[in-house]
Amino acid sequence: MNVAYWVLAGPLAVFSLYGGGAKAVRSRARLRPMTAWVDSTPMAAVRAIGLLEVLGALGLVLPPATGIAPWPAPAAALGFTVLQIGAIRVHLRRGDRRIALNLRLLCAAAATSWLGTTWL
Repeated sequence: MNVAYWVLAGPLAVFSLYGGGAKAVRSRARLRPMTAWVDSTPMAAVRAIGLLEVLGALGLVLPPATGIAPWPAPAAALGFTVLQIGAIRVHLRRGDRRIALNLRLLCAAAATSWLGTTWL
C-alpha cells in the first residue's frame, strides 16, 4: 500500500505544487491561458486557492516522508478531493465541458485519501 500511495500522491503533489504556486504568484493575465475562470474570480480568492494547493501538496508529502504526525496526509488528499469537486462545478457552470483532467485528479485524490489511512 505504501508504494501505491506514493505512485498517486507524488504526481498529485507535484501537479498541485506547480498549479498552486502559479495561482499564488502570477498575475491575472499570466493565469488566463491556464485558468479561464480567473476573470470572474477575485484575485484574493485565486491566491487563497493557490496557497491551499501548495499547503496541500506539502501535506501529502511531508507527513509520510518524515513519519511525524501522519494524519495530515489523508486530510490533505481529502481536501484535494473537495477542491476538485468544486473545480468541476465551476467548469460545468461556465459551460466548459473539458473536465477530464479534473476527474482524473478527483480519482487520484480520493484514492490517495483512502491509501493514506492504511499506514496511520
